[in-house]
Amino acid sequence: MYNILICDDEQDIINALKIYLSNPNYTMFEAHTGYEAMNVIKQEDIHLILMDIMMPEMDGISAMVKLREFSNVPVILLTAKSEDTDKVLGLNVGADDYITKPFNPVEVAARVRSQLRRYLQLGGRDIRPDNFIIGGIELNNRTKEVTLDGEKVSLTPKEYEILKLLMANPDKVFSPKEIYKQIWKETPLSSENTVAVHIRHLREKIEINPAEPRYLKVVFGQGYKIAKGKQI
Repeated sequence: MYNILICDDEQDIINALKIYLSNPNYTMFEAHTGYEAMNVIKQEDIHLILMDIMMPEMDGISAMVKLREFSNVPVILLTAKSEDTDKVLGLNVGADDYITKPFNPVEVAARVRSQLRRYLQLGGRDIRPDNFIIGGIELNNRTKEVTLDGEKVSLTPKEYEILKLLMANPDKVFSPKEIYKQIWKETPLSSENTVAVHIRHLREKIEINPAEPRYLKVVFGQGYKIAKGKQI
């Protein structure tokens, strides 16, 4: 699930962009000035911003400058054809792309997908302590949700806790006994089969081909790990 902020002083523009970006994997937020945008960004986990340049109180360029003081979230500027100088200035102060009005719906959707993909692949996101991302897997410990390539994955509580343990320690190998002790909170007597069953079920849910896993790896004779650095 991705949170997208649309900032424009014209409500009609915001409404149109919401229609163009209609997607069950996107949650939309809106702001009408740069000040409102800053408040939303500080309160919500925003993954991408569509920002108009010409706005009252605080324009898009000024908002970009303040934003880059604390975040590298991708920003796509919304510009008019006559704003070429502002486009260049916006890119120089940290904008990632721009879209010229009037909008082409297909282009808007494509540019948004491209920026989200690029941002996550390059590891540029400001990852919070309760949020873990490896390749296409995202685990939000605040909402207890797991998504794979943007699609929600339904896990049992124990599957969730195992996945969280591994994602919080990418490339670290955990033995079945270590996993059992941390997840079940008791001294393991016969842990290997129990853990192996949960690992198999996890693979069936997060791997395209469980027989050739991209993420959840077995280290022969030692245990299990989540392989980091995988591409979406």
